[in-house]
Amino acid sequence: MTFGRILTAMVTPMNEALEINYEEAKRLAQYLTVHGSDGVVVCGTTGESPTVTASEKVELFKVVKEALGSKFTVIAGIGSNSTDSSIKLARQAATTGVDGLMAVVPYYNKPSQEGMFQHFKAIAEATPLPLMLYNVPGRTSANLMPETVKRLSEIPNIVALKEAAGSLDQVSELKRMLPTAFEVYSGDDSMTLPMLALGCSGIVSVAAHVVGDEMKEMVDAWFDGDTAQATKWHLDLYPVFKGIFVTSNPVPVKALMNMIGIKAGGVRLPLVKATPEEIKFLKELIENFKKVHVYATNGTKVISELRVAAEKASDITV
Repeated sequence: MTFGRILTAMVTPMNEALEINYEEAKRLAQYLTVHGSDGVVVCGTTGESPTVTASEKVELFKVVKEALGSKFTVIAGIGSNSTDSSIKLARQAATTGVDGLMAVVPYYNKPSQEGMFQHFKAIAEATPLPLMLYNVPGRTSANLMPETVKRLSEIPNIVALKEAAGSLDQVSELKRMLPTAFEVYSGDDSMTLPMLALGCSGIVSVAAHVVGDEMKEMVDAWFDGDTAQATKWHLDLYPVFKGIFVTSNPVPVKALMNMIGIKAGGVRLPLVKATPEEIKFLKELIENFKKVHVYATNGTKVISELRVAAEKASDITV
């Protein structure tokens, strides 16, 4: 497997002045890999890529890779709606030691399928690093079709796709058409198990910030052949998968990380911090998860830091 089974699309920690908190980014990356993640994606959508500058991104790639070393995967989010800008950032990222790149379908431009093909081909040719494509039509207004992915899969260093179109039919077409070695990852937490059932490789996750241990249990159960246990985990985690998108990502997950002691900070405009009503909802989401979902693994009770922290949630100011 090229990148791992669970990759967390990491938030970008910021201080009170909304400057990048690089020390906390290192701490967060290490926290995530202790709690179920095989690696992280830095400066994807959840990392506020549209409002993080190129120089800030390069420094983040560098410090996170230094923090995680060779044991864990670091994928640099370098995509934009400008091919030239994406190529430039890809080349800069390649100097930081990251293990791979991720490039989103160009947004706003609404390119044709041929335009998308040429865009990703140009990025792939700019550096030998393995490249993950990212298809998320809900944000880009353009859908990268399976036929185009198949063409792109013939380029040696285009090795994976983060698929977030929300269509299992499209995933079925992808798995039917693509080479076995080409990896397809879910880009939606709630689609992880259904996509694993179709032969996909794993998840690029938001929820793993807060339920990473539990997601690892689910994914490992699937690959171990315990489909009933994997299904149970999926159904139990489903409210969290959906609840953390109560407002625009990454606003809720940053609020949740602040609750459990990770200094994720706020978000840059045009995003705004969670409202009091949203904070209340998220605290209740944590509390309900803590009350209902205490699991036994090999006879040992497993209670995540998130649920333990929820006992103190009423005393936390976000």
